[in-house]
Amino acid sequence: MNNSRTKIAIIGAGVAGTTAAIYLGKLGLDITLFEKNRSIISGPPFCHLHAGGNLYREISDQACIQLLKESIELLRMYPQAIDYRPTVLAVPKTDSQKPQDLYRRLEILKKEYDKLIQNDIKNKVLCNSENYYKIYTKEDIELLKEKNIIKQPITLDDWMIPVAKNVDLNKLKFPLIMVQEYGLNIFRLGASGAYTLQKIKNTNILLNTKVTNIQKNNNEENYNIEYIKQDKTIKEDFDYIINAAGFKTGKIDDMLGFKSKKLVEFKSAYISHWDKGKDLWPEVIFFGSRGTPQGMGQLTPYPNGYFQIHGMTEDITLFQDGLAKSSQKSSHPKLNETFINMIDKGWNKKDIDNRTNKAIKHIEQYIPNFQDATVASKPLFGAQQIPGDEISLRTADVCFEDKKYARCEIVKASSVLTMSDKIIQELINLSYLNKNTYKQRDILFNETLDTNNITKLAQDICIQRDYPISLAEVNIAEPKCRKNI
Repeated sequence: MNNSRTKIAIIGAGVAGTTAAIYLGKLGLDITLFEKNRSIISGPPFCHLHAGGNLYREISDQACIQLLKESIELLRMYPQAIDYRPTVLAVPKTDSQKPQDLYRRLEILKKEYDKLIQNDIKNKVLCNSENYYKIYTKEDIELLKEKNIIKQPITLDDWMIPVAKNVDLNKLKFPLIMVQEYGLNIFRLGASGAYTLQKIKNTNILLNTKVTNIQKNNNEENYNIEYIKQDKTIKEDFDYIINAAGFKTGKIDDMLGFKSKKLVEFKSAYISHWDKGKDLWPEVIFFGSRGTPQGMGQLTPYPNGYFQIHGMTEDITLFQDGLAKSSQKSSHPKLNETFINMIDKGWNKKDIDNRTNKAIKHIEQYIPNFQDATVASKPLFGAQQIPGDEISLRTADVCFEDKKYARCEIVKASSVLTMSDKIIQELINLSYLNKNTYKQRDILFNETLDTNNITKLAQDICIQRDYPISLAEVNIAEPKCRKNI
C-alpha cells in the first residue's frame, strides 16, 4: 500500500477541516484543503473548551463526559490556542434553577477527570482533579471582596477577586461555582493550525478558493472537483472527499445528490472594551433560559480590558428568523438573505452599536460597573451547523453517506478528534491506511510551536479580519500543573 498516492480533498478549513488535514497529512496521505477565505478557522464565534459541558444544564451526563474527554484532547493538540483561566458559574435570582443543581454533575466530572489522569498523567491539563471546581458562599465572596487584586493569579481564590469586587451580590443565588474550564482562542487556534500545516509537505492549502462542482467519475471509484482559484477554473480528481464546509455542508451534499437533515443558526458575540476591567478576569457565566430576555449572559475576558459577550436573547446573540432547516428539495438550509449578506459583506455600524450596547446592558445588570464599557469592534459572527433537528444538540462529529464521502457535523470544536478517528477508521477499511494508524495521538500531541510566532500570526489574522490585536494575545502563562507533565 502506498498511501502517498491516495488523494484526499477536504472542503472547508474551519477547525474540523484543519484538524482533519493535520491528522491525515501527518499519516502520509496526499491532502488538498480548500478554503474560500483568506485564512483558516473562522466562522461562528467560540471562546471555551467545554471541558465537561458545565455551561449546558440541559444536556445529559454522558454528553458532558464526552465533552470533557474531547476538550482535554483538543487542549493537548492545540495548547498555544488555550486561554488558561477558569470560569465562574452564577445563577441569577431570576432563574428557576439553583446552583446546588450543578453539584451532582460536577462530582461526576471530577471523578471522570481523575480517571483520565490515572490512565495518562499527560491528561492532567486542567490542574489537579481535586481542584476541578470550588464552591463559594456569599460570605466567601464578601471576604474576597476586601482583598487586593492579584496581578498574576494562581489559585482559584486569586481569580475570583475581581468578580467579588464587581458583581452585584443581591442579583445572584449562592453559592457561586468556579470550574477549571479554559478559553479557546479562535485567532490563536487559526495561527496554530496554519503553522502546523505549513510543516506537512504532502498537504496543499488552497486559500481564496471556491469549490463550484463535484461529480463522481464514470467508474464511481473517485470524484472530480471543479474549483476556482485566481479566476481560473480547475478540475482535479480525488479518491476521497471530506465535507467540512460548516454551515454550507448541505451545498456540497446537493452537488452529489446526498440527502441530509440539519439546522443552521446565525449567531454573534460582541466585542467590548472596559477600562476598569484590565485586571485578569475569569470567564463569567450568568445562567438563564435561552431565547428569553433573561437568557444566559457570558462574559469572556481578553487582555487589556477587552471582553467578548454572549447574551442568549433574540436582541443579542440570537436572531429572530436566524434559524433555518433543510428541506426535501435541498440539504442546505436557506438562511434569510439578511444573514447571508452579513456573512458575505459585513455589518453596518448602526447594528454593531445597537446590539453591542444591548450586550453590555445585559452584563451590566449583574456587574453594574460594566455600564462604562464601550463598543470595541464589529462582532464575531457566523452560522453554525447542527445535524438533525434538535437545537440543543452539543455532541456530534461525522457521518458517511458513501464509502468515499465523509460529512463533518461537529457542533463544538472539541469534537474534532473524535470526528477524525471515525474518518481514519473508514480509510483503514478502504486500505488507504494501515490499521495501526488508528488513534495515533503521539503525532498530534508532541508538536512544538513557538509561542511568539503563534502570537504574531494570530495578531496578523486579527488585523486582516479587522479585530483588536489584544484578542490574539496570551492572557497568562500556562499553569504550573501543565508545565510539570
